[in-house]
Amino acid sequence: MNGLLKLALGVDWISEKFGVLASWTVLFAALISAANAFIRYGFNWSSNSFTEIQWYLFAYMVMVGAPIVLKLNEHVRVDLIYGKLKGNRPVYVDLFGLLFFLLPVISMLAYLSWPYFLNTFNSGEMSQNAGGLIRWPAVLALPLGFALMWFQGWSEIIKRVAYLTGHYQMDTHYEKPLQ
Repeated sequence: MNGLLKLALGVDWISEKFGVLASWTVLFAALISAANAFIRYGFNWSSNSFTEIQWYLFAYMVMVGAPIVLKLNEHVRVDLIYGKLKGNRPVYVDLFGLLFFLLPVISMLAYLSWPYFLNTFNSGEMSQNAGGLIRWPAVLALPLGFALMWFQGWSEIIKRVAYLTGHYQMDTHYEKPLQ
């Protein structure tokens, strides 16, 4: 179990680093958006590449940022039942969701997105907009994000099994978010 926990904590570390990258994309997207607006309204000039690079940054923001959200236990869940569970029951619900929903869906999405990325990369596909960018950097966010999420899913499974067997301490307290 110690080897698996080290692996899980290594995956957590990678997710944290990609989470930092995702947080920087928020800043860069905001700065590019502000610069685009300033140039468009201040100088009456614009380029589609400004808008497209914001989309690319948003793709990385979401795709490589999602695993850290899972690691921090801040992901979306149905609170009708989960918030009322006591003891180890939330951990069992998490395990069920990770094993029977997250991992199969993410596996399928990663499997389907990889050929799409390869096709986009090999063809050198470009945006059809005037001044548009090459597409493969944005499309790469798909298989990369799904792979990172798949590994983070396994990390969460390992940590929850270790928690249930007494090999790992984790905070199982859950507070329903204010809405």
